[in-house]
Amino acid sequence: MPLTVVAKDELVNAIGTKLPSSPWIELSQERINTFADCTGDNYFIHVDEEKAKQTPLGGTIAHGLLTLSLLPALMENFVVPENMVHGLNYGFDKVRFLAPVRSGKRVRLHSEVLNIERKDENRFVFKIAVTVEIEGEETPALIAEWMNLFITN
Repeated sequence: MPLTVVAKDELVNAIGTKLPSSPWIELSQERINTFADCTGDNYFIHVDEEKAKQTPLGGTIAHGLLTLSLLPALMENFVVPENMVHGLNYGFDKVRFLAPVRSGKRVRLHSEVLNIERKDENRFVFKIAVTVEIEGEETPALIAEWMNLFITN
């Protein structure tokens, strides 16, 4: 994962940074089925291809939470504070699922640093605006405000 390292006293300058888009990731039926098995969410719209064809969606779709769970894999680039020891998922301020991702479609991530909050001398919370684009579609799969805690030494 490529990192852009920023001096602690210059982190305010990183606010507004738009990070490069991620590569595309396919949400195959196999990936959807595996996620269903892991979570126990076997609702037919995700796993029953024949029954799902009879719905207005015309086929199976990925779980919204599957798409959300791909954020770490999609986040190819990060802005981080200097002397970072590690980062942790700190949560979300907002998540909206705007369009279903049909089985076999590809998605990619667009992101921007919204805010950086200094918690103390060695802890920083970065709020990142994320948009998961569906290839060939106008409406994104999801938008969110994702927070990551970075701990430095």
